[in-house]
Amino acid sequence: MKLLVGLGNPGGKYVGTRHNIGFAVIERFAERHRINLKKKGYQGIYGVGRAAGVETTLLQPQTFMNLSGASVNAAFQSLGVDPGDLIVVYDDLDLPFGALRLRPGGGHGGHNGIRDICSVLGRKDFVRLRFGIGKPVHGNTTGHVLGRFSTDEMTYLGELIETAVDAVEAVLTGDVQTAMNRFNKNLLDSF
Repeated sequence: MKLLVGLGNPGGKYVGTRHNIGFAVIERFAERHRINLKKKGYQGIYGVGRAAGVETTLLQPQTFMNLSGASVNAAFQSLGVDPGDLIVVYDDLDLPFGALRLRPGGGHGGHNGIRDICSVLGRKDFVRLRFGIGKPVHGNTTGHVLGRFSTDEMTYLGELIETAVDAVEAVLTGDVQTAMNRFNKNLLDSF
């Protein structure tokens, strides 16, 4: 069993914001693999199915970003997955828009959702897929992460989300290092 988590904030006002890119990637993954994301549990919305031949639980925590650890831990403990079988997808200010970075572990990098997950789980050795959203032009970080993608960004967003789903599939069916070699780049360079 793999546990695939997309981070974001619940509620209609956050749909389509940069901070909810984890939710968007999970939703597209669910569509591609026909996994119904409608069950309520683990303090979130989840679905279970086979993705790329692997039994996978998809989870969107409903605890708000900064308290994601409670939801992730509930699923992690209940499902009994190994740390290497937990994959968390989230936004990253430190990466330019269009960049993806897979990592098999590490620190929180200032991301409050990841900080909370590490704290509640008591470990850092889970797989992360960071989706670059870039830094704000005028320094308003909160406004940037809770804002919507620009018109220019929207031109590429669908394809970037598809590539993020491809990256998750590569982790599910292979190893993280091989997936890192393939997907850790700025995707806009190839458009």
